[in-house]
Amino acid sequence: MGSASMGGEEKPHAVCLPYPAQGHITPMLNVAKLLHARGFHVTFVNSEYNHARLVRTRGAAALAGVPGFRFATIPDCMLAIDDDDDDITQDIPTLCKSTTETCLEPFRRLLAEINASASAEVEGHPLVTCVISDIIMGLSLDAAKELGLPYIQLWTASAVSYLVYHHYRLLIDRGIFPLKDVKQLMDGYLNTLVEDVPGLRSMRLRDFLSFICSTDPEEFMVGYAIKETERTVSASAMVINSFANLEGQEVDTMETLLGLPKVYTLGPCGDPSYHCMV
Repeated sequence: MGSASMGGEEKPHAVCLPYPAQGHITPMLNVAKLLHARGFHVTFVNSEYNHARLVRTRGAAALAGVPGFRFATIPDCMLAIDDDDDDITQDIPTLCKSTTETCLEPFRRLLAEINASASAEVEGHPLVTCVISDIIMGLSLDAAKELGLPYIQLWTASAVSYLVYHHYRLLIDRGIFPLKDVKQLMDGYLNTLVEDVPGLRSMRLRDFLSFICSTDPEEFMVGYAIKETERTVSASAMVINSFANLEGQEVDTMETLLGLPKVYTLGPCGDPSYHCMV
């Protein structure tokens, strides 16, 4: 048996890796559907925890996929949640730390298994030709580079929100973060204007995400946001869940900051419901 083909040629095969929370899974799933509709073979990678939630709520048939589209799982290595509370979004800082520290090896093994199946000419398992990763799952960059694969990153929110995260570094360099005293949370300090922020206008300190409202210079989520947004420069391309008529100036700023030839807009690609079937 040969690999899936299109017009006599092997199909491109995209492995899509969302961050394991619904607000990230849904936009990535919609991007995966678009790729599948245009002739891609797709492997969509859920965490085992989210896969189990979907099976419980929709049944195994909901994740059966269709020809050329399949679901796979990797562990997130989080501690088990109490049985009475096993269908909730996991604690985000803890999940960020766990995925960063533990998900690379399982993802690397998954890519190897897919390519081994392709080499064995298992039907429906063509070689992986690209990785499409949520920006905050940048751990996958190393796995893609090892295989010489194009590495595309998806930012599932707006261009403005990306720039807010990206400019945490600027807040540190200017001595704005960390806060000097907890009293600054209540004395009006958060209304301080933060001027000359590339791509952002009329920003007050409170307009940045709440991670910066901390007196801890080692605040994990600030360091995490900086690391994930700054390594975008190593991607082959970037796709953002927005559109040029809404955020054209911000998208142009992203291209300049990241040194990318093009930041592609593909939005809106969110959906208030999580449709499992393609």
